[in-house]
Amino acid sequence: MPGSLIAFEGLDQSGKQTQTEALHAALTGAGRACALLSFPDYHTAIGGEIHRALHGEREYPADVMQLLYVANRYETRKQIDSWLADGRVILCDRYTASTIAYGEAQGLDRQWLADIQRFLPPADLTILLDIPPEVAVQRKQADRDRYERDLDLLTRVRGSYQSQAADSRWTLIRGDRPKADVSADVQQAVASRLGLL
Repeated sequence: MPGSLIAFEGLDQSGKQTQTEALHAALTGAGRACALLSFPDYHTAIGGEIHRALHGEREYPADVMQLLYVANRYETRKQIDSWLADGRVILCDRYTASTIAYGEAQGLDRQWLADIQRFLPPADLTILLDIPPEVAVQRKQADRDRYERDLDLLTRVRGSYQSQAADSRWTLIRGDRPKADVSADVQQAVASRLGLL
């Protein structure tokens, strides 16, 4: 079977990691070979620089930050291509839409943000776990990074995500519900849209 790339998007604390892991368990239980990715990947040199910037050790303008995020994904491009060629289902906790959402929320041009990522393999399905910014803040009250502390920014990020979710390769799922209900909707979307379950 051909490989597929499924991206989970949404604000921090929307349940992306939880739902990525739940879908991974369901797919592997159904006999599908899967791979998990999470961006940013702090284990690379570029990822380490992103981590330092998010925690106040570096100061970069918005465009430079988004270029770092994109470069961090390009570091994995060959691996993604290889997994897709092998027929794996790749599950990403954040992918290209994050750069558009956060960059656009900081005044950057949406088309430029898309263009600089055009050589990355596109997601076959992007699942937006939609939660209000206030819920994100309630779920994580300590150790928030610079983006997580900015409620106005998160409101704009959410608006960008909702706008992007009008694309036919997206599905929007309310993330402020019990985990099992969200997971059921995720699996239903994957089954109906990609036929993987």
